[in-house]
Amino acid sequence: MKAWIRNLSKQQLLIYILITVAFISSIIFVNHNHEFYDRPIAKITNTVETDKAETVDQHQNQDYRVTQEITAEIQNGSNKGEMIEITNEYSGSQAVDQLFDTGDEVFVTIDESTSSGTIEDVKRDKYLILVAWIFIIILLAVGKKQGALSVISLAVNAGILSLALDIYLQNSDLSLVIICGISIVLFTVISLLLVSGFNEKTYTAIVATLLGTLSSLLIGYFALSVTGEQGLRYEEMSFLSRNPQIVFMAGLLIGSLGAVMDVAITMSSSIFELYEKNNQISLKKLKASGIDIGKDIMGTMINVLFFAYVSGSIPMLLLYFKNASPIGFTLSMNLSIELARALAGGIGIVLTIPIAIYTSIFFIRRKRART
Repeated sequence: MKAWIRNLSKQQLLIYILITVAFISSIIFVNHNHEFYDRPIAKITNTVETDKAETVDQHQNQDYRVTQEITAEIQNGSNKGEMIEITNEYSGSQAVDQLFDTGDEVFVTIDESTSSGTIEDVKRDKYLILVAWIFIIILLAVGKKQGALSVISLAVNAGILSLALDIYLQNSDLSLVIICGISIVLFTVISLLLVSGFNEKTYTAIVATLLGTLSSLLIGYFALSVTGEQGLRYEEMSFLSRNPQIVFMAGLLIGSLGAVMDVAITMSSSIFELYEKNNQISLKKLKASGIDIGKDIMGTMINVLFFAYVSGSIPMLLLYFKNASPIGFTLSMNLSIELARALAGGIGIVLTIPIAIYTSIFFIRRKRART
């Protein structure tokens, strides 16, 4: 350990110290930040199961319900330090309820007249910050400087997306698709410049990403207009007070960006790496190599996109099938929108490959002309 520390430069040692201090400080903070919340928080000190009953529904699905009597201590507000009694019911599946254990912290509403309370939600910030730090540490350990830039890029993009959605909520007369389109330009430029730097490879990836994503959107619009949106079920958006078609297209735009960007940077990096290894290579061979690389990554990236969209529908599929819903109705209700997004994104991936190839060749031609 001492030898490892001695081998570190002062800059590296300072970075490790700052990361360690930030990690410890954030963990301590989220475990003692109750006063920063307006809602009452209670820490569970004791739980007792008082009743357990088997349940069977009309489709013979078996489950059970358990009643818990919980004692908890208020952690903030004017009632801090007081003890309250809470009755909690949960099912074996815990689909819409939860089992609580001693030490859990929950948001509650308090009935002061009876010294009792009702659980509203779970305080999850300490778990979220721990998972976030695991992600960051692994990213830094593997990616070093690039990993740090990736973390910064992710944080900036999350802020941009949050700001874009807030602008739309405050100005409902603005088009969500246009807002998301502007956001995508910012996502692409900031992410690729931060991670890959200012060079021809990055410029190629930016152009290919934007053109590939735009192509995906235009094809999606064309397909919907030709088919009259037949087969798409917007019931999952029925709670929105906004146009579901616009929300769907904005989701398609954002959703396809990640896969398209991945393909674009992979293609541009591969082609420029081939050129750097042999700057006498012919453009014809570069194009052929790019096509071969594109064929190798095309299928896997489309599968990634498909599974990413469909995986979110698995709980609802199980729920529908468990309650004897017809398979056609179940699939159309839960997968029509996801499959449409996956197909549009897949088309964007396929189109990004030739776009990235020809854009790379364009920049390589310019590079050769300068030398």
